[in-house]
Amino acid sequence: MLTAAICGDVFASPPVDSILAGIHAVTGPMGCLLIVTNYTGDRLNFGLAAEQAKSEGYKVEIVIVGDDCALPPPRGIAGRRGLAGTILVNKIAGAAAAAGLSLADVAAEAKRASEMVGTMGVALSVCTLPGQVTSDRLGPGKMELGLGIHGEPGAAVADLQPVDVVVSHVLKQILSTETNYVPITRGNRVVLMINGLGATPVMELMIAAGKAVPNLQLEHGLAVERVYTGSFMTSLDMAGFSISIMKADEVILKHLDATTKAPHWPVGVDGNRPPAKIPVPMPPSHSMKSDESLGRPLQLSQQGHVLEVTIEAAAEAVVNLRDRLNEWDSKVGDGDCGSTMYRGATAILEDKKKYYPLNDAAETVNEIGASIRRVMGGTSGILYHIFCKAAYAKLKASSKSGITSKQFSKYGGATAGYRTMLDALIPAAAVLQERLSAGIDPSTAFILSSEAAIAGAESTKHMQAQAGRSTYISPEILASVPDPGAMAAAAWYRAAALAVKDMYQAS
Repeated sequence: MLTAAICGDVFASPPVDSILAGIHAVTGPMGCLLIVTNYTGDRLNFGLAAEQAKSEGYKVEIVIVGDDCALPPPRGIAGRRGLAGTILVNKIAGAAAAAGLSLADVAAEAKRASEMVGTMGVALSVCTLPGQVTSDRLGPGKMELGLGIHGEPGAAVADLQPVDVVVSHVLKQILSTETNYVPITRGNRVVLMINGLGATPVMELMIAAGKAVPNLQLEHGLAVERVYTGSFMTSLDMAGFSISIMKADEVILKHLDATTKAPHWPVGVDGNRPPAKIPVPMPPSHSMKSDESLGRPLQLSQQGHVLEVTIEAAAEAVVNLRDRLNEWDSKVGDGDCGSTMYRGATAILEDKKKYYPLNDAAETVNEIGASIRRVMGGTSGILYHIFCKAAYAKLKASSKSGITSKQFSKYGGATAGYRTMLDALIPAAAVLQERLSAGIDPSTAFILSSEAAIAGAESTKHMQAQAGRSTYISPEILASVPDPGAMAAAAWYRAAALAVKDMYQAS
């Protein structure tokens, strides 16, 4: 199967540095294939890590898996989520690699497999994020249909139904000729995977499998060649399961049947297994520069003092908003926005004491980006890192930044009106530029632009999401909650503006 797996924080994609460390650890002369589930943070972080690895001379290919069949197209720019069908793609790609195929051929096999599989999930309970109170969004006697793997709400809530009714509904969704998500028609051979979401006993998974096989045979006219049952891709302690169906042919079956020493694949081989952990040297925590002049200056200039107070105010605003952000995100995402932002804010507050050359605005912004890149992960982490890189390049008046807005567009793609943090930052930037051009003093322009940021963030309540995990949430739920990422951006921006205003009034 896989040679390495890169872990992020709970329900968040790993940061670029972690992915690079993984690539460095396992990639030989044949190259490296990254198999990435289709979520914005994963695409951004893995995409930028791949670009960096290529610039270092590594051969790297990426295959994106989006096997979700719960929602009708289109899904904004986000597309279909990567779900448990990714496990089958991993197995097929791993077997192809073990057979000695070239990187291009392994990537082609993985891509073909990803286009043959469809998945849909059903949940009977909400998962518990470590250290947080479990959401009560799912009342007694209810179940969620069409959910992802990050604890986010499903596409629909329904009354509990007998397992055969649920299985029949899920199979019809996956095999629907209207959405045509999988190229499976009567007479085809298929592989079935029943995947537990973390708190479902094996016996119950077997019951679901027992209902699914005859349904596929009798109702849909399909030949079920293989059945895999177990907990392959879970959502912490969520009760429920997902069903994946993959169109099978001799090549796919050969790869699925290939022996593996992966401990939890249902059909393995005996013998010694590779070590579960490989020591990997991580990149330095802070700026890669060898210039030891960087660091907190002994004496702060006026600009350095303003910058320090502004950074503190912005970071503390995010720290204080953690629980509210998590609460909003539990309704429209995966419940960790506040925790992710909190990690970034606390790292900034800590690193500021020692590493930030506050008298140099450009290098300080660059160091803020390094703090964020080290600890945040997820979509917001990589986006804020990119923003810091762009700001650093602008402040340095240099066109030689390592990360460009073109790369951001390639792997991200959101803009104003998509229900993201940009709905706070774009109005703020527009008002700031407009007021400064009109000759208004900078601190007043900053305050006015922060009001635009707050208004922009609040307006996300009325937007249908077209990027990020909110894309998969019903409009009714979205209308009750603003976008957490936009609210976080507006909060730190507003706090920074007020800090600047207070300083200038005091002087």
